Amino acid sequence: MTGTRSPDRLLERAGVSGNPDRDQHFLVDERVLDRVPTYLPEDADRSHVLEIGGGTGALTDRLLATSDRVTVIERDPELVAFLETEFDDEIDAGQLTVIHGDALEVDLPEATASVSNLPYGVSSEITFRLLPLGIPTVLTFQREFAERMAAKPGTGDYGRLSVSAGHYADVEIVEPVPPTAFSPPPAVESAIVRTTPRTPEYEVDDETFFLRFVKALFTQRRKTLRNAVRNTAHISKLADPDAVVAAAEESLMSKRAGEVTPTEFAALAALAADVRAGDGDG
Repeated sequence: MTGTRSPDRLLERAGVSGNPDRDQHFLVDERVLDRVPTYLPEDADRSHVLEIGGGTGALTDRLLATSDRVTVIERDPELVAFLETEFDDEIDAGQLTVIHGDALEVDLPEATASVSNLPYGVSSEITFRLLPLGIPTVLTFQREFAERMAAKPGTGDYGRLSVSAGHYADVEIVEPVPPTAFSPPPAVESAIVRTTPRTPEYEVDDETFFLRFVKALFTQRRKTLRNAVRNTAHISKLADPDAVVAAAEESLMSKRAGEVTPTEFAALAALAADVRAGDGDG
């Protein structure tokens, strides 16, 4: 099933044209819009799908055709008013809920999946509100961001974003999207990313410390881990970075962050936590 509303007609009825200064680029290519909901995993629970940044409702229309219930979060009051008018039947039927607010501030509903064309300026912050929820997502990003998110160790795009996103889910780029698919066209290429939640292959006792430790080491990605651990103690909050370096395997300490697997980062973070605990700083 696909939606029935034309994205161009929706823009006309809403009386808007998008505003790059406000990070508004509406996805208007009907072929892309029709495919977006299909990228959820086959076994995904579609009983309650969350959309962030509903815009004029072109994607909302497709989600209503493929899901039991949809909640849209939209921060633009004029677009909220339009959505409430355009989809009044679906709202009355209990199929659609429209929340006026900032997706970084409002309480997120207990959705079973999220499918969204995210505003690129806050895509990272929104993504890391969604990933810890443990639900599958299909999200549209700036292509460079998407490639860094899905990158593997040892590649040029691999970094803190790759490790942090991969901590929560398998990450796949499922479709590149050209600027012409949007109105107005952005100055960058875009890509649709699917995240499928799963338990990582490693264990961490302190997730906050692990993610902060990874962030710290990637600020010194051109340095060996030996130097990176020592130079970033102010970020990782290690009281005795030299003790961590001394306790770790020399073969690991001679690597650079871009060569280190998430499992190795987790092991090093656990070692760092043990050192902290031994020093009475745990």
